[in-house]
Amino acid sequence: ISCRKPVQSLLSSMKQACEILTTDPEGGAARIPFETFSFLYSYLASIDGEISETEIKAFLEGIKEQADKHDGMVLIRHF
Repeated sequence: ISCRKPVQSLLSSMKQACEILTTDPEGGAARIPFETFSFLYSYLASIDGEISETEIKAFLEGIKEQADKHDGMVLIRHF
C-alpha cells in the first residue's frame, strides 16, 4: 500500500469539487477561487488524518503561487 494513496484520493476529490463549483462552461478549465480551494483542501486533508499540517501548508503555498498567476483562480492542472 502506498503512503501517497490518501493524497491521490484527496486530489481526485478536489478535481471533482472544481468541476462542480466552477462557473466555467462545460469542458472549460474548471477554475475556482484559491480561497475556496484552500478551504476545501484544508478541511478534507484534516479529516483524512494522514496528511500533516506541514504537507498541507506546503501544498497550498505551491497552489497559491500558481493561482496568483491566474487572477487568484486554481486550475485543475495546478495539482
